[in-house]
Amino acid sequence: MTPPTILTDIEGTTSSISFVKDVLFPYARRALPAFVHAHGREPEVRRWLDAVAAELGGACDDRLVVETLQGWMDQDRKHTALKALQGLLWRAGYEHGDYRAHVYPDAVAGLRRWHAGGHRLAVYSSGSVEAQKLFFGHSEAGDLTGLFSGWFDTAIGHKREAESYARIADALDLAPAEVLFLSDVVEELDAAREAGMRTVLVDRLADYPAPREGAARNGHPRVTSFDAVDALL
Repeated sequence: MTPPTILTDIEGTTSSISFVKDVLFPYARRALPAFVHAHGREPEVRRWLDAVAAELGGACDDRLVVETLQGWMDQDRKHTALKALQGLLWRAGYEHGDYRAHVYPDAVAGLRRWHAGGHRLAVYSSGSVEAQKLFFGHSEAGDLTGLFSGWFDTAIGHKREAESYARIADALDLAPAEVLFLSDVVEELDAAREAGMRTVLVDRLADYPAPREGAARNGHPRVTSFDAVDALL
């Protein structure tokens, strides 16, 4: 029997919410104006700036686009153009050695163990695929990108919509029931379960001091570390 494919979220699942909230987001917000000034004419950057400008009604200068993007950052808006630009900003930060991505030790061990055991691993995060690869490529535990064979962001659909998980299963050439989705967000797990995937709520004490039990986990199996996932495979 083929081992189930494991699809994992990042923030609050493999990695602390505080790293994303307190390191990555402030870095991107702070660096955005200078980055756009220096790189705004480059096609990779321009396409996303133009996408935001179009959403604002067309003709507007980059200063307004930057202000809009910073406002979206403050709102933690899950917008594909914003996530793409954040990914480009974070790439510069990683390459300059400004920080390394936090990954929980049990997550590192679990991902390596599952990969060695024949499980296919994939990521689904609201951060862009570019940002995901940078994150795992520059982690405190080294380059972990080789463990994963699938990368998905909101370009495939929003994380609280069942159709997104059906599309991911399709892209992996699997039936949804062959995929186990790990996340700290119950609404995401609800959507994955509706699509037919198996689910596990990752409820880390460092991120969620009040355990989510009973109705709060809405029927999803609950673990506090990746160590406990093995019993559910």
